[in-house]
Amino acid sequence: MSSNSAVFPLKTVAVPFSPASLSERRKLMIFAVMAFGQFMALLDTQIVAASLNSIQAGLSAGPDEIAWVQTAYLMAEIVMIPLAAFLSQALSTRWLFTGSAILFTLASILCGMAWSIQSMTVFRAIQGFVGGAMVPTVFATGFMLFTGKKRALIPAVLGVTSTLAPSLGPTIGGWITDTVDWRWLFFINVVPGTMIAILMPILGKVDEPNLSMLKRIDWLHVVSLALFLGAMQYCLEEGPRYQWFEDETIRVVAFVSFIAGLVFFERSFYSKSPVLKLTPFRKLMFTAACALNVIIGVGIYGSTYLTPIFLGRVRDFSSLQIGTTVFVTGIFMTFGAPLAARLTTVIDQRIVMGAGFAIFAVSSLLLSGIGPDWGFWELLPGQALRGFAVLLCIVPTVGMALNGFAPAELRYASGLFNLMRNFGGAVGIAAITTGLQDFTRIHAERMSETLAHADTAPWRPRLRASPR
Repeated sequence: MSSNSAVFPLKTVAVPFSPASLSERRKLMIFAVMAFGQFMALLDTQIVAASLNSIQAGLSAGPDEIAWVQTAYLMAEIVMIPLAAFLSQALSTRWLFTGSAILFTLASILCGMAWSIQSMTVFRAIQGFVGGAMVPTVFATGFMLFTGKKRALIPAVLGVTSTLAPSLGPTIGGWITDTVDWRWLFFINVVPGTMIAILMPILGKVDEPNLSMLKRIDWLHVVSLALFLGAMQYCLEEGPRYQWFEDETIRVVAFVSFIAGLVFFERSFYSKSPVLKLTPFRKLMFTAACALNVIIGVGIYGSTYLTPIFLGRVRDFSSLQIGTTVFVTGIFMTFGAPLAARLTTVIDQRIVMGAGFAIFAVSSLLLSGIGPDWGFWELLPGQALRGFAVLLCIVPTVGMALNGFAPAELRYASGLFNLMRNFGGAVGIAAITTGLQDFTRIHAERMSETLAHADTAPWRPRLRASPR
């Protein structure tokens, strides 16, 4: 008589996939490819900064219209960053990243072929939206793949890519525009984007997809998230240009953002399947890290935005000269990365952060005395200190934010953490632009008053009456 096992074969139980089963070499290759994709997506946020005049001339755009080359990208990117956590769970990290790389490459080609400012705006929005998925996904994947001392290096590596890319954007963009043509600002993405799209499927999976999540997606939550963040970004970008709430469009968009925000938070707390979970904020350390990341965003994006404007408008520097001048910050960021990574493993992270923010404050103080004759050498000390300080701020902040989360919640924590940096950048740029416009208006009024007073001044020479 045969045994029961012969008649009824035992069922094999599927073992859940674990990233720990991957070899160290495979982990490093996956992380390197994803980090490069993140660098590419973040580089494009500022690669047009030093070349807006050339793009404006090439597309026959008006001064107010050309700002949408950056605004459209940032608006779309800030919407996708928190959505990436949901999509990476539903589609898997590998296929979300692969799809994002493919669409980012195609959108870059379309940007390079744009025939009007309207077409450029649409293509830049698509580029920013799909590129935004590559930003937070890398942070979550790095913390899932590695443990121990190797995990301690993740904040340093990603800190360099996430801060170096926006800082190098004007440099690389200025050089490309001066040596080739502004359209190559976008065509340069084709080769690296294609490589990422090929390598990610070959390297293998990082996690399992859960396609059933797409069937029960809360579309009201998705729409409210997009309107809330997109409209808020629009107000922060366009508000300074139109005197904020003095403009009817700004008032309407701000109201839409407010209502959408209320719906978004209601769905976040009461939806059965929210697209963005706010549960990471229950952890005090994560909340504190997000607050610090907002400050970091203000400092990084604000300074990156302001310096090229000064060099272009006041010093009349070319795109290449602007890029060469701001390149100093990126060099010293690279120098600060290994030191920051080492210090966070041997001393208290709070001490490293305190030193970083203190040095950043000193760099801002050095640059506060800027004058109309300042150039490369005058800006060098302040930019060097700022670049060195940024990594001392970011590396411990990333570790403080993302350590201690389970893989599922880690994705949402990564999206929220990166969102805070972009939000800080938007607030910083809006504040700087508002200040510049207010200073311009005040000085223009004073000049008008002085000229009007000069016309009626009693000391004005008078013509003598001719003798009879």
